[in-house]
Amino acid sequence: MNVMNLSLTSKLTIAFLLVALTATILVALVMRLYSTEQLNRLVIEQQRGQFAETLVEYYQSSGSWEGILDLIPAGLGKIRMRPGSSDQGEPPSFKPERRFAPNSNRRWELFGLADADGVVVIPVSPQMPPGTLAPAGMLAEGEPLEIEGELIGTILTVLNPPDFTPAEQAFLRRTNSALWIAAVGAAGVALLVGLLLARTLTRPLRQLTSAAESIARGELEQQVDVKTGDEIGALAEAFNQMSRAIARSNQQRRQMTADIAHDLRTPLTVIGGYIESMREGVLAPTRERLDMVYSEIERLEGLVDDLSVLARADAGELSLNLSPVNPTALLENAAGTFQLAAGQKNIDLQIQAEPRLPLIKTDESRMAQVFSNLISNALRYTSAGGRIVLGAWQEEQVVILSVADDGPGIDPDDTPFIFNRFYRADSARSEENGESGLGLAICKALVEAQGGEITVESTPGEGTCFIMRFPPEGND
Repeated sequence: MNVMNLSLTSKLTIAFLLVALTATILVALVMRLYSTEQLNRLVIEQQRGQFAETLVEYYQSSGSWEGILDLIPAGLGKIRMRPGSSDQGEPPSFKPERRFAPNSNRRWELFGLADADGVVVIPVSPQMPPGTLAPAGMLAEGEPLEIEGELIGTILTVLNPPDFTPAEQAFLRRTNSALWIAAVGAAGVALLVGLLLARTLTRPLRQLTSAAESIARGELEQQVDVKTGDEIGALAEAFNQMSRAIARSNQQRRQMTADIAHDLRTPLTVIGGYIESMREGVLAPTRERLDMVYSEIERLEGLVDDLSVLARADAGELSLNLSPVNPTALLENAAGTFQLAAGQKNIDLQIQAEPRLPLIKTDESRMAQVFSNLISNALRYTSAGGRIVLGAWQEEQVVILSVADDGPGIDPDDTPFIFNRFYRADSARSEENGESGLGLAICKALVEAQGGEITVESTPGEGTCFIMRFPPEGND
């Protein structure tokens, strides 16, 4: 089975199960080793205490270790009996049967005894029979026996762990069984929890997959439910935003295509009509009619040029010749270009600029194109006797240029879309005046290409103000 071909739900479930099993097995092994070690230590400590108590009582009764081996039960192992030893009895004041009688709870074969001089009295292995000197390391690890501060001997412990009694072995078996039961239970819980979590995690992913497949089929506006605030919820929200943006972009593309076709069709129809009439002899090719045809050709050329500018701006290929420019000089050049047109319409074209403004880094020819579009719009919508103000001032670290008029203003519903391509707030008046609907879109593209920002503020019945913000030279 190829794991890579499994579903994400299966992979997550298997991952949860493996993690739970690995953790449980590790805990079980550690607990098994720890339990055995602790049981060994407990047995040794318990038996050592009883052994020490018995030895101290024997020494207090006899005054020496003489005869201690003869009192060790025979069942404790052959190594405990000295060859040729005889049953000499016990001291009259001590009753060994009370202490050394066989008892299944006693494990005194675990211990030996060395006297105060380190000589083995009760051996712990055949290699150290009674009478030999115990190694210093074993004496150091042993438990000293003292009576009133006087050392009387040292209890020695066997080097190898003892064999467990049947009761101790049963305890370990029960412990191991409990650990395996816990492991199986943990695996079952992990499988169940992993399956539930995997389904919960993959449900929004399945919805995203389905929505993406719908987009691939051309159903662009798809939305998925966002029910969590985690990374998957953020992914779903980003997908929803992307879907809306794609649908909006597609709608704008369709609208732009229709607008381009409309704007191309009108002059082509005029040109075709005049030429066909002239070819068939219906109309004579007079200068006025040829001028009309030429004006429509110029209109087509302007539309193509505008589309070319926007295409280059979108591709980041717009050629710019940036240099430090005086903001006031930009306004003066723009006003000089349109002063005559404004005077012919009886419109007051003014400049209001703060003195000593910092330079801004722009392309003068491109800015002239921006002001040309903005002032042309202002002249088109400002009535005779009105006023157009070209302004320049500084706010904090920004130089602001503006074109304001006291015309009819823009409807608040149209303001958010005023920079969209082919968007016309007043379609009838725009077409009558020969607008392509690309002027403001070109202004936005050119200003942003030069590192600036353009916005609009308008109040219906009071006028409109286009505001451009640029960083001062050296601050960009």
